[in-house]
Parts: sequence; C-alpha cells; structure tokens
Amino acid sequence: MSDLVLRTRDRGVETLTLDAPHNRNALSAALVRDLAAALSDAGEDPDVRAVVLTHTGTTFSAGADLRDPPDPDDLVGLLRQLVALPKPVVARVAGHVRAGGLGLLAACDIAGASAASSFAFTEVRIGVAPAVISLTLLPRTDPRALARLYLTGERFDAAEAARIGLVTAAGDDVDAVLAPVLDGLRRAAPEALAATKALLTARVLETFDRDAADLTALSARLFASPHAREGMTAFLERRDPRWVL
Repeated sequence: MSDLVLRTRDRGVETLTLDAPHNRNALSAALVRDLAAALSDAGEDPDVRAVVLTHTGTTFSAGADLRDPPDPDDLVGLLRQLVALPKPVVARVAGHVRAGGLGLLAACDIAGASAASSFAFTEVRIGVAPAVISLTLLPRTDPRALARLYLTGERFDAAEAARIGLVTAAGDDVDAVLAPVLDGLRRAAPEALAATKALLTARVLETFDRDAADLTALSARLFASPHAREGMTAFLERRDPRWVL
C-alpha cells in the first residue's frame, strides 16, 4: 500500500483508490509512480479477476499536477499499462474529471459515472493541448463530439460522457450502475477475459506504437511554450490568461 493509492479486495476484484484529495487527485509524478506499481501487482496476481479504479474526494482526477508534473514518458507508460493489463479495468467515477484525468478514464475498459459527475478538456484554456491523452481518447470516443470538447474546453455532464463513449454508463448511483458489470466479470474465466481484452485493445495499442513518441514530443514542446507559462500562471493565480477576449 502507498500513501497515494489505497488497495482493497473483494471476491477477486482489486480496488485501487486514488487518495490525494488535497490536490484533487492530480497526476503528480508520485501518483503516477504509485498507481503504476499497484497496477503491476494486480496484473501479476492470479487471484485478481478485475481492477476497479476509483477515488477519494469529489474529483476522480484534475489532470496533470502543474506543481509536480509527471515525466511525459511515465504518463504514456501508465496509460499503456492500463490498456495492456491482462485484467479488465473498470473506472468508478463519483465526481469531477478534468484534462489528463480523462485520458486515465479512457484507458479503462469499462467506466461508470454518477449522474452528478462532470468532465472537461481544459488544456486549451491553459495554453496546451490534450496530446498524450489522445492515445486513449481518439480511438474510443465520438470524433465530432471530441472536436468540440477539445477545442472549447466546455464542461459536460455524465449523460453526454456516456453518449460520446467516454463512459460506458451513468446513473444516480454509480455502484448500482457497476454492480452487474462486476458480477459479470466475476463469472468470466480469467483466460477468456485476458484474450477478449486483447481483442478489444489491439487497435488502441497500435495507436500507442504509431503515435506515442510524436505526441509526447508535442506535449513537451507546448508545456515549455510562453502560452503555457502564462496559462499555468493564470490558473495558479485564479485569473484569466491574457489571451481571453
């Protein structure tokens, strides 16, 4: 167990809980490291049938930690690890998801959200782009809807997230939404689950092989730009950046 990722298990389902509510479970270097370690352990444990990824506090993840950002290669590695893990990964969202947290969500095989959850790709509003997280988002979500949401940074609700394929299902009680999912996974043969997941994720992993290096370079270039410095400074100072009209 780490300080930032809690682990519990119930009838073969390993629940990994992001536990950094002080910064809204932002993807810091430490959180990315600890989650990768927890996923590795779960993937290698024959007693784990599936993994649930959830959170404490009101936010699943606020995206990259601007004060302690992860190395882009480490973030790519974490997203790929979720996709390639030989166990199904189920996201349980009962709160808000922003920016890089949406890439984490899209890397999961199944995602359930409470009706009160909200979502937004806020990258353009701080002067960067949703580059690395596109590795999981572009193959799995509606492209026309994603174009609007990427370009405007608008907030959207759980019903829209389900409509565009970002989450599998939403409802007032996220645990009720996911109960039949977890029951189904517990009834499935482990080897069959692994083989079926490999079928479903093959094209996503092809995207990683083709585009990861270019998108990592793009992310690094944008984060080092004057626009990003202004955008992140404005965010931390709780003001509009200079380009807002």
